Order: sequence, then C-alpha cells, then structure tokens
Amino acid sequence: MPVKKKKSVDLSTQPIGVFDSGIGGLTVANAIQKVLPHESLVYFGDTAHLPYGDKSPDSIKYYSIRIAQFLMQKNCKMIVIACNTASSIAFETVKDFVGGKIPVVDVISPVVEIVTHNKNIHKVGVIGTKGTIKSDIYAKKIKAASKKEVASLATPLLAPMIEEGFFNNKISRSVIASYLSSRKLAKIDALILACTHYPLIRQEVEEYYANDVNIIDTAGVVADSVKEVLKKNKLLSKKKSPTHHFYVSDFTKSFEESTRFFFKSQIHLEKVDFWK
Repeated sequence: MPVKKKKSVDLSTQPIGVFDSGIGGLTVANAIQKVLPHESLVYFGDTAHLPYGDKSPDSIKYYSIRIAQFLMQKNCKMIVIACNTASSIAFETVKDFVGGKIPVVDVISPVVEIVTHNKNIHKVGVIGTKGTIKSDIYAKKIKAASKKEVASLATPLLAPMIEEGFFNNKISRSVIASYLSSRKLAKIDALILACTHYPLIRQEVEEYYANDVNIIDTAGVVADSVKEVLKKNKLLSKKKSPTHHFYVSDFTKSFEESTRFFFKSQIHLEKVDFWK
C-alpha cells in the first residue's frame, strides 16, 4: 500500500501576528493592512498589563514570551512587536524564544534606519514611555550609525491618555504642549513618536510645531519593513479574502471602539487569559 505524502503547508497563507500592551499597536496593524491588503492578521492587546512603560524589564520579557507563544500557536508566519517598550526590552528575548522558526520584526530598527539616512536631520527628539526612554535604545542605535544629536524625553501620561480616548481635545493639547515645550527638545529637526499610541496624536503634535519639525511615527515605516521581510522570505500572501482576529487579555470598551475605528467593521474581540 503506497504511503501518502504529507501536504506541505503554505506558510504564505498564514497570518501575521501583532502584539502591543493595548490599542497603540492597532496603528501598526492598520498600516500593515493598507500596505499588505491580502494579509490576515492576529492581534493581541495585553490590556490587563497596560501600560508596559511602567513595568519592570523582567515582567515585559515574560509578557512578550507568553504572547509570542500564543501567536505561534495561532500559526502566525511572523511576529510584529508593535510596542516600543517591548521592542526596546524584549526583542532579543522574543527572537531567542522563536528560535528562527519565523521572522520577528520590532518597531525601533526601521525608524532608526530612516533617521540615520536622512541628511536633513541633525538633531532628533524622541518621546516615549519611561521604559523606552530609560532603555536609551533610540539614542544608542542612532549614535552608533551616525553623528546626529539625540534628545530623549519620557512622556508617561500620553499612552494612558490616548488609551482612554483623550486625543484631539483641549485636555490632550494641553498635556502635549506641556511635554513638547521642554528645553530638551529645543531646536530639533525631527521628532520620533516612540510609542505606537502616538500616531493618534500626530496631528496635534504637528500643529504644535506648525509643521516646522519632521514628525516620524512608527506605523507606516514598520508596515513597509514588514512587507520587505515577507518578500525576502517569500511569505507574501495572495489571499483575496483575508481574515483578522483580535484578542485581548482584559476587555475594555475603548479598545473595542478603537478597533472598529481602524478596521471599519464589526469586530469581535475575544478575551484570552493565559496568565494564570
């Protein structure tokens, strides 16, 4: 009796896994959807532990490994760490855990590459969570590849403010102006929005600077990087009807509303608690 050959799995049809502490990573997921409309997505928002910026490095590494394990169980062909704090602290940890089985993309490296190759940028500002700024990852990487001056400022109120839906209003403009008026950010040519929540306040930041400063958010830059990595690994999907799945570690109304805002359809959020 002839032995049946196992069908080889077409990895290109499998989804891209994206994770963040909350809604911020949806800006990256949305950008990926626009750049790669044939790709399916599995998104995990660790809303039970947000914001990551105030957590210890050991906690962030633990959360990231558990989420990566979950995304691999969902047969994801790639993992995108759509969180600056997790990217700065747990990127190498996640890569070691995955062990080269699938590509892992962070949100920092693609942005650093853009900045270091831009000859019009001499001094760049970086705003982000306490965790990201304390790691000094942007300054280290930019200075290692160029002679540009880097000014970093922790802006811990911004992520929770955005998470609660406070943007494009008097409260958000006041908080943003309070941070951006810091002497540290004086005479910058560009500003890196080093948190995936921050694209949601990009317009307000641009208004503060009256469009005189080049505002760099991670979402579009990372989406282009994801496309290049998939192309290099021959993993680009050709599916005409991609499907997206959204998971959270704790249900929040603001997350559900934000998901529908980005993906323009009825989204079913599934709560998954694998921390116990």
